[in-house]
Amino acid sequence: MTHNRLSFFHRWAVALLDLFIPRRCSVCGIPLDDHEQGICTQCNADMPRTGYHLLEENPMKALFEDYCPVERATAYFFYRKKSLYDHIIFQFKYEGKKEVAALFGQYLAMEIAPDGFFEGIDLLVPVPLHPKRKRKRGYNQSEWIARGISLHTGIPIDATSLVRTVATKTQTRKNAAERRANVAGIFALRCPEQFRGKHLLIIDDVVTTGSTVAACAEACLSAGEVRISVLALSVVDFR
Repeated sequence: MTHNRLSFFHRWAVALLDLFIPRRCSVCGIPLDDHEQGICTQCNADMPRTGYHLLEENPMKALFEDYCPVERATAYFFYRKKSLYDHIIFQFKYEGKKEVAALFGQYLAMEIAPDGFFEGIDLLVPVPLHPKRKRKRGYNQSEWIARGISLHTGIPIDATSLVRTVATKTQTRKNAAERRANVAGIFALRCPEQFRGKHLLIIDDVVTTGSTVAACAEACLSAGEVRISVLALSVVDFR
C-alpha cells in the first residue's frame, strides 16, 4: 500500500473518531494533534496519577478496611475540586460524552496492566445506577469506563447481576457518615450464582469516602466465596 493511501486511511480514521471523541483536550481544551486522542501530551504528562497500586501501604485500599475486605485498589488520578482534570469527569457525567469514559478507562487499563493489577480478575462490575437515573442520563458512566478497561484486558463485564434498588439523593454535599447511611442496603444481587467463587473488580468513576463501593461489595459478598478489588478513574485526594 502506498504512503498516500496510508495517509488517506489515517485521515479517514481520525475523521471518524472525531464524530465520537472530542478533538480538543478533555483537560485544557486545546485542539489535539492527529496522534493525540482525548488528552494532549502535556496534560497527560502532568496528570496527578495516584500510583496507589504500586504502594505497599495503599491509602485507597486502607479506605475500605472498615467496610469490607479488599484485595487490590487503585485509581487513575486524584480528583481535586476546581482542578482542570475534573473536566474529564464532567464531560461524561454531565455532557453526555460517554465515549470519553471508555477512552480513559482504556488508558487506565493500559497503564496498570503491566504491573499485574488485573491478574486473576474474573469479572468487571460497574457500580450500577438506579434505572430512573440511568434513563435520565442515558447510560451508566461506570459501565462505559468498564468497557474501556475490558477492551484492553479482555475481562468480561457483568452489568446486570448487581442492581441498585433505591434511588438515593446525590452524595455531593454529604459527610462520610451521611454518605454511608445514604447507601446502606441500596444494592442487591439479581443473580448471585454469577458471582459465587469469583474475583470481582468493582468499577467506579469517583471514589470519595468509599461508601458506595463498599455497599456494592457488601451485596456482592453475599454470593459467597467472593473476592473483591476496586478500580476507579479518580479518587479524592485525602492525603
